[in-house]
Amino acid sequence: MTSKASGTSPAIYRLRISRFRGIRNLAWCPARGVNVILGGGDAGKTTILDAVGLLLSPVNPANLADTDYHARKIEDGFEIEAVLSLPAGCGVNEQHKPSWPWEWDGQEPVVPSTEDQTKQTGEPVYRVRVRGTEDLELVYEIFHPDSTATSFPVALRRSIGLVRLSGDDRNDRDLRLVQGSALDRLLSDKTLRSRMASALADSDVKDHLTGDAQTALKELDKAFRAKSLPDSLDLAITGGQGASITALIGLTADRLGVQLPLASWGEGTRRLSALTISEQKQGEAPITLVDEVERGLEPYRQRALVGKLQGGRSQVFLTTHSPPALSAASQAALWFVDHAGAIGPLDAKKTSQHRRSDPETFLARLAIVAEGATEVGFASTLLVRALGTSLEQQGLHVSDGAGHDTTIELIEELAAGGLKFGVFADDEGRHPTRWAKLSAKLGPLLFRWKTGCIEENVIGAVPDEKLEELITDPDGDKTGSRLRSLADRLDINDKSFAAIRAAAGAHLKSLIIEAALGKVPDGKEASKKEYKAHAQTWFKTRAGGRELFEKAIALSLWTALKPELMPFCNAVRTACGVQEREDIVP
Repeated sequence: MTSKASGTSPAIYRLRISRFRGIRNLAWCPARGVNVILGGGDAGKTTILDAVGLLLSPVNPANLADTDYHARKIEDGFEIEAVLSLPAGCGVNEQHKPSWPWEWDGQEPVVPSTEDQTKQTGEPVYRVRVRGTEDLELVYEIFHPDSTATSFPVALRRSIGLVRLSGDDRNDRDLRLVQGSALDRLLSDKTLRSRMASALADSDVKDHLTGDAQTALKELDKAFRAKSLPDSLDLAITGGQGASITALIGLTADRLGVQLPLASWGEGTRRLSALTISEQKQGEAPITLVDEVERGLEPYRQRALVGKLQGGRSQVFLTTHSPPALSAASQAALWFVDHAGAIGPLDAKKTSQHRRSDPETFLARLAIVAEGATEVGFASTLLVRALGTSLEQQGLHVSDGAGHDTTIELIEELAAGGLKFGVFADDEGRHPTRWAKLSAKLGPLLFRWKTGCIEENVIGAVPDEKLEELITDPDGDKTGSRLRSLADRLDINDKSFAAIRAAAGAHLKSLIIEAALGKVPDGKEASKKEYKAHAQTWFKTRAGGRELFEKAIALSLWTALKPELMPFCNAVRTACGVQEREDIVP
C-alpha cells in the first residue's frame, strides 16, 4: 500500500467532544502547529484542553466526577474522539493486536481502498476515543476501518507523548519520575523502579525504629503467632495503590547553595522547565497543552515562550487572556470560542491590526464591534443601562472598528468563523449585499440605523425647542466651540444662540448635524481641514458618544429611539444569559 508519509510528530487532525462538562457538542479540525484558543471566561477553552489531556492521558485516570458529564446527566455519558496522525516510531503497529490506519482526505478519515492500491494517497491516520460511562468509568478505544474496535492502551498513549502546562500543579508531574512524564520519557530507564524497590526492600527498616516501636512490633509478632497468622514480622517497601516509588523522585536545582526541588520554584520557572525537558528527547515532539500561557510569566517571557512554541515541531493547544502573548502569536492558527461554545478560525492577517490596537476584542466573553468612537461611547452607555451592571462584570467589551470599511471587513472575518458577536454601525448606503448577509447571520445582535448615521438619528429626534440644551456641553468646555462652529458656517460673527437661531431659521437642526459630522460646506473646500475639525468639538469621540446617549435620555428622545434600539439591547441581554425586558428607561 502506498500512502503519503505521515508527519514526524503526533498531531490531532480532528477533535470531537460530546457532552463533556460545559461542552454539548464540538467538532474542530485544529492546525498541526500552534493553535491559540481565544474567548471569554467560561467559554470552554480549558475544557477543550482537558478533553485532549484526558484522551491522551499517559496514566489511567481515577474514576470520574458527575461534573465531568454535561448538565450532570451521567446516564448520557460523554465521548472525546480524535483523528490522529502518528509517527512510525510510536508503536501503534507493535501492539498485541495491530491497529489498522484510516486515510485522511483533508476533512474526514476514510476507509482505505483494498482494490486499487495506486489510489491510496491519503495520509494514514487513527481514530481514538475515550468515553465516560454511566458507571463513572473511562473506556479507551481505537476504531479500525473494518468497524471493529480495540483498546487504546496506556503504553501507546505514553509513546504518543503529552506535555501539559496547566494552571495547577499537574505540570509538576513532568518534573518527577511519574510514569509517562516528560522526565520519565527522557531518562527511559524502565528497570529503575524494580531496582529501587529491591534496594529499599534489602534495607533493615526495623533497626531504625525507636526502642518502644521495636517492642510493639515484637508484641504484634507474638499475637500473630498465637492466632496462627504469618509471623516473623518485619517492615519493608511493599508497594500498592497510590504514588509509585519513583514518583517521589524529582529534579532538584541549586538555589543559594541548597538543592531544592524544581517543583517548589515559581510557576513560570516550572512551566519552562517542563517544556525544556520534553525538548531534550531527540526526535520527540509531544502534543503540548498550555492553559493560560501568561501564568507566572512576565510579558517578555510570555513572548519568548510563544516564540519557542511556534518554532518547535509539536502540535500545541494554547489558551490566553494576555495581549502580549496574543500579539506574539504571529505564526499561530487563531481560534475563537464564543459564549455558545462554537469554535471558529480567525484569519491572522485580516485581524492582525485589530489584535494590536484592541486585543480585548478577542479576549472578551462577548465583543461588540462599533463603527467608530462615537458609536463606542454611545453603545457602551446604552448597554450599561440595558444590563444594569458594568460591561466588565458581564465579560462584554465594546471595540472601535475604526471606520465603516474596516468594521465590515473585521466582522465578516469574525462571522466566517461561525461566531456570535454584536455590531453597532451606521447605514451609509454602501455594501448592501454584504450587510444583508451579516444581518442574516447575526440577527438582532447586528444593529444599524434604518437610515443614516448616529448623529442624524439622535439629533434629528431633538425637538426644536431643546436644541440649545443639545448644544450645551455638560462640562462647559465645548459649548463655546460648538456655537462658533455654527456661526462660522453661517458666516456671522455673533456666536450667541439667539443670533445663530435667527440666521439659520428652519435649517438650524440640519446645520447642527452638518457641524457634528464635520461636513464641508459647498464652496468651502479650501478650508476643508477647519470644517472637518468641527466634528471633534461635538460628538466624534467616545466621550461625545456617551454625552449623546445621555442627552437622548435627558431630552426625552428615548421614546422615538426605543423601537430601533430595544431589540439590540435584548439581543445582548440574551447573549449574556439574562432575560429580555420591555424597556430600559423607567
